[in-house]
Amino acid sequence: MFHPRRTLRALLLPLAAGLALTALPAQSAHAASTLTNAGFESNGTGTTTPTGWSTYSAGGQTAASFTESGGHAGSYRLTHYSASAYKVETYQYLSGLTNGNYKLTAWVRSGGGQNSAYLALKNCGGAEQRTDIPVSSSGWIRIVTPVAVTNNQCTISINSDAKAGNWINVDDLTFTSGTAGLPIKGSDVSSLAKSEAKGGVYKNSSGTTGDALAILKSAGQNYARLKVWVNPADGYNNKARVLATAKRVKAQGMKLLVDFHYSDTWADPGAQSKPAAWAGHSYSQLKTDVYNHTYDVLNALKAQGTTADMVQVGNEINGGMLWNEGSTSNWSQLAGLLNSGYDAVKAVNSGTTVALHLAKGGDLAGTRWWFDSAVSNGVKFDVIGLSYYGYWHGTLADFQTTLDDAATRYGKPVYLAETAYPFRLDSKDSHENIIDLSSELVSGYPASTAGQTQWMKDVASIVEAVPNGRGLGIFYWESTWTAVTGNGWDPTDPSSGNGWENQALFGYDDRALPAMAWFSHR
Repeated sequence: MFHPRRTLRALLLPLAAGLALTALPAQSAHAASTLTNAGFESNGTGTTTPTGWSTYSAGGQTAASFTESGGHAGSYRLTHYSASAYKVETYQYLSGLTNGNYKLTAWVRSGGGQNSAYLALKNCGGAEQRTDIPVSSSGWIRIVTPVAVTNNQCTISINSDAKAGNWINVDDLTFTSGTAGLPIKGSDVSSLAKSEAKGGVYKNSSGTTGDALAILKSAGQNYARLKVWVNPADGYNNKARVLATAKRVKAQGMKLLVDFHYSDTWADPGAQSKPAAWAGHSYSQLKTDVYNHTYDVLNALKAQGTTADMVQVGNEINGGMLWNEGSTSNWSQLAGLLNSGYDAVKAVNSGTTVALHLAKGGDLAGTRWWFDSAVSNGVKFDVIGLSYYGYWHGTLADFQTTLDDAATRYGKPVYLAETAYPFRLDSKDSHENIIDLSSELVSGYPASTAGQTQWMKDVASIVEAVPNGRGLGIFYWESTWTAVTGNGWDPTDPSSGNGWENQALFGYDDRALPAMAWFSHR
């Protein structure tokens, strides 16, 4: 006689012994080709094993998984929580599936702190696929997990390995045909040439000195971003230096994003100063300046066989660029400058993607206002880039809302143009770090190599989940900017320090950090 419970226990014994669980029984009550009770609405509150689902805990802590009120869309949700440490899995087995590509989508929240908390697709015929649950104690976040089903079945699994008091909420799952992933896994390496010239050294994780670009490539980086200043005081990040580094980028098989600042120094929401060579130029002349400079740099790149794959016309241009003529207080003029840049990019190579880049990636209203204004003024662009630093720009849920809205509202692909996170708080040089207090951190993400790694995994999951496959990917800022004497923040002051070395992807021992693992995101 078939005893489902006894059979399940026999199968789960190897798991308790630390071995991989390779199969789950096709329990007749649960086996289906579509998810049952995917919104946890069937049982009300306090149900440990909701209709259609099974619960397992090696330590007998199945009570840590239960339904309760407060759903994402409906009335109820699944929660994992216990006042003592626990390990629990809530799962559902699907059978009779047509082989092919599938995507699990779920809405999640978490208070953080777990050893691990993730959604998994396993026993589907290939490698298990996981997506960690981001730390978000208030706003719901949508995550996706893709898988290739090759054996007509798959197990949807919700897992917690948690400390006392840790919790997650999961709700409104869907399992449908589809794929996911990030085409762009990049970083900004604008600091690299000067760092090397000043003695900077880069090592792989085992301590062997090597080419930083090769180390990043071996970790999975497939795209590099280089900024261009017009006539910087230190002679770096200008046309000649960008040309030289672009050769190295392309030699690694990476694609190239060229980021025009249209300045001699940093351009960002607080500063968009004209290059000295363009000072006093009329608006009409500035349009020509933008065109000629953009064309000149990109055409030189093309001529040496390193054509730009993507170009940012401006850097963090929330307030416009080339102040005051190109300020957002005069949108028609800003539009003219942006279109000059666009036209120059396309004149060199029609296949190069043109991006417009704003900061404040959690600012829905501000992002809408800016791009609504751009569209109404006839600005031409292909994709939208947003900077998002969690310690400045709102919650992860704010970021997802803004990114999703930009993709949907304007019908354009989107990417995370800049993000970073500290792996420690103390400074390696005498210059104070921009983020150096625990009070400045994002809740749930410590300033540690683990915290930095988790941050990158979680923002990657948000970009991956943008609807209709419009999430292109991420550029980390700034992977190679380690503390090297002479390579400080101010191109006019050789003695200036670096306030960012605790957010590089190479540690204070110059070794590649664990956070580089995000480059291998599917």
